[in-house]
Amino acid sequence: MVEKPRRRGRDASPSSHSPSGYSSDVEITIGNIREQSPRRRQVFEIEEPETYSLDSRRGDGGGLVNKCKSLYANKDFGNIVLLIALYWLQGIPLGLAHGSIPFLLKEKLSYAQVGLFSLAGYPYSLKLFWSPIVDSLYDRKFGRRKSWIVPIQFVLAIVFWWMGSHIDTLIRNPADNIYEITYLFLAIVFLSATQDIAVDGWALTLLSKENLSYASTCQTVGINCGFFLSFTVFLALNSSEFSNKYIFSTPRDEGFLQLGSYMAFWSLIYVLVTMYLILFKVETQPVDRGDEQEVEYGLVETYKTIWRICKLPHMRLFIVVLFFAKIGFIPNDSITKLKLIEHGLHKEDMALAVLIDFPVQIFFGYYAARWSQGESKMKPWRVAFILRLICAALSMATVHYFPQTGLTNWYFCIVILTKVTSSMAGTVQFVGLSAFITQIADPVIGGTYMTLLNTLSNFGGTWPVFFIMRAVDYFTRATCEFSEGSELLSYSCSAQEDRNRCAKDGGVCNVAWDGYYIMSSVCILAAMAMYYSFIRPTVLKLE
Repeated sequence: MVEKPRRRGRDASPSSHSPSGYSSDVEITIGNIREQSPRRRQVFEIEEPETYSLDSRRGDGGGLVNKCKSLYANKDFGNIVLLIALYWLQGIPLGLAHGSIPFLLKEKLSYAQVGLFSLAGYPYSLKLFWSPIVDSLYDRKFGRRKSWIVPIQFVLAIVFWWMGSHIDTLIRNPADNIYEITYLFLAIVFLSATQDIAVDGWALTLLSKENLSYASTCQTVGINCGFFLSFTVFLALNSSEFSNKYIFSTPRDEGFLQLGSYMAFWSLIYVLVTMYLILFKVETQPVDRGDEQEVEYGLVETYKTIWRICKLPHMRLFIVVLFFAKIGFIPNDSITKLKLIEHGLHKEDMALAVLIDFPVQIFFGYYAARWSQGESKMKPWRVAFILRLICAALSMATVHYFPQTGLTNWYFCIVILTKVTSSMAGTVQFVGLSAFITQIADPVIGGTYMTLLNTLSNFGGTWPVFFIMRAVDYFTRATCEFSEGSELLSYSCSAQEDRNRCAKDGGVCNVAWDGYYIMSSVCILAAMAMYYSFIRPTVLKLE
């Protein structure tokens, strides 16, 4: 592959460009929409703000049924399906790394050890550092995006196939293999993140101008479907209780589907999709969109441009917002489900809750996209922010008041309602922010610009997880106590392994302080204070 430092024309006069082919002055145009006429543009731009209009990216109206019919008849229907499939493949490893694997590990490990595994998700939030390489180095004959997507998916297929015969052994004894498990999924998430960079950039040119509004919808549907299969469906089929109840005629110790078999199956799917790209999909040059042609920067110029973007005053504010906005949701998103299982909720019950939650996310994802087409692009995001904080507090209550005698139907309905509402708010935030980022992303550097903003948003929800999980164990005070006359001495049972040992020894683990409630309360109060003092005023200003 070779570096391609060139520029495709923008139909601008020579006087408006520097000799090097791109402007050395990075400027940003952000206006108060309430003070603008309907034709006034509202964008983050790198150069030539007067040439970049977003009017065409606004979606059309109509009901959901009519939207589906028009989608099927759309000239880009095949490309939309392809985008969904590529994003779907991204959701498979993400559903494992952020969903199923923590569940499987928590049965034998402490929150601090599960927090160590959470580091495997960091590459997806740090892909900005190598996204310019993906944007700048490629084989022009094979295709700018296919040059990366094809080899990466082949490598993922090989890794998945190898793990298919080894991962079950590692998971059975996670305490001794936690570093190896983390390294393996770190590599998988790194490859998926790199594929995401290429797919994000391809979405800008794969769809025609009038269908760009479908890009965020493809991402939402595809990633959610992949995540759903790797989290909900896999956990249910992996559960021995679920399998014995609904699948097996005679009880068995293991579930119907093991992790190794699941990963081996998806390695074949990776190969099939990749072969389709090689044999049947020709990556064409971007169609003529008037003055919105993409500029191809060289590798060094791209890194310099990103640095100049990050130094802009308005962008610095946006970066701070994205970096800290998700702190209040982390305990609920990462720990609440593990706490519910710790209190007696079965894995298959949690899988059922996610199963009910899945269509709600798709439904609200569509209407959130329509909501985001108004003048106040981030209004859905702001409303959902408060709703997610409320759901975080309610989720903390569902853990505290979990029935000691076992899960009842009415309480399970409360758990589902809280889960669905929280996920609905998260989906509204995701789609609203994605639509806003898509609309302000300047195609001057293609996928790198979108990746910059998406990376900052993802990292804001990733970096606190490790520290918050360690803090939960740090602030937890629990002692395994025995009845009078027992020869065993009391010991700490804060970690899950010690709780299992306590139960095996016949003791009772008495929790004096639960770090989950402490960290949840601190994060919710801190997020509320930041929202009204900084986040909300800043977002209103950027709109």
